[in-house]
Order: sequence, then C-alpha cells, then structure tokens
Amino acid sequence: MITILFNKPFGVLSQFTDKGTEGSPRPTLSHYIDLPGVYPAGRLDRDSEGLMVLTSDGALQARIADPKHKAAKTYWVQVEGTITHDALQALATGVTLKDGPTRPAKALAIPEPKGLWQRDPPIRMRKTVPDSWLKLSIREGRNRQVRRMTAHVGFPTLRLIRAEIGAWSLDDLPVGTWRKVGD
Repeated sequence: MITILFNKPFGVLSQFTDKGTEGSPRPTLSHYIDLPGVYPAGRLDRDSEGLMVLTSDGALQARIADPKHKAAKTYWVQVEGTITHDALQALATGVTLKDGPTRPAKALAIPEPKGLWQRDPPIRMRKTVPDSWLKLSIREGRNRQVRRMTAHVGFPTLRLIRAEIGAWSLDDLPVGTWRKVGD
C-alpha cells in the first residue's frame, strides 16, 4: 500500500486526466505525480490549494472521502474584510445554505499562516477593503462548501488552502511536491 501527501497548487485539477478540454489542456495531478496506482482520496477544487491525500488503498480512500467517517478537514481561508466574532459564531454553529444546514464547524481568526507560498496568479486585492484569515475545520465536504459558508456570513473567500486532513497536515511540504507517508 502506498499513501502520499501532495501540496496541490492553484489551478491544478485534482484528477490525473482532463478529458473535458480537448485542445486546451489544464494542469492535472499527472503533471506533478508519476507514481502508478495511487488515486485521490477526495477532491480539491481547481481554484483551491493545499493538502491532498492519494493512496493505493481503496478502503483508506473511502474512509477519507466519505463524510460518514467524519474525517476533519481544516482550511486556512483568506477572506475579504475583517472577520467578526459574530461571523465566526455563525460558522461554528452551522449555517443554512441552499442545499441545507451545515454541520457545526470549528472557526477561529488567525494571523496569515507562516511560511505561506506566493499564489500564482496572486489574489485580487482592493486598496479600500482589508482582508483577514481564519482557520475553519469541517467534517463534511459539499461542493465548494467553505466558500459558500464564508460568503453566507458576509466574507467572500479570496484564497482557500487545505492544511489538514484527519491526522495529516501540510507541515513544510513545498507547493507542487509530494512525499510518502507510513512505510
């Protein structure tokens, strides 16, 4: 069994092939990982960055990806505006999105994470609007859920980086690189 951690760059699809853009290829995992037999355990949107777990163990892949196992996924989220106590409380108790209520999350304001790499392209910055960071941990994984949650409480996401999945974390893994875990 092989399990690896990958720090996915912005703009990379969380799959090995891109059949939907004939003649206009987008970068995929195959641009970074040349290791046969490993598959992503869950997805990370093209415009999100950070930790992905890939494994050759189908049971482990299912445990990570399936919300019924409640593996926590923790994100560093840069939002437009200065995050408020009320917004953090709303995220912590759960918000109601168009597809129903979210489970309670762990949400707290944080300084910009140390050792953060530059994003290419950089985020859109507005001179008159501040930005802030929060750490958000959820135990479900709806489509674009974190972005929809922060927008719901009035703070649109500018940058989204997954920092942890269960016990695994990015640590000092450089963007665009991977490492094996376990034996």
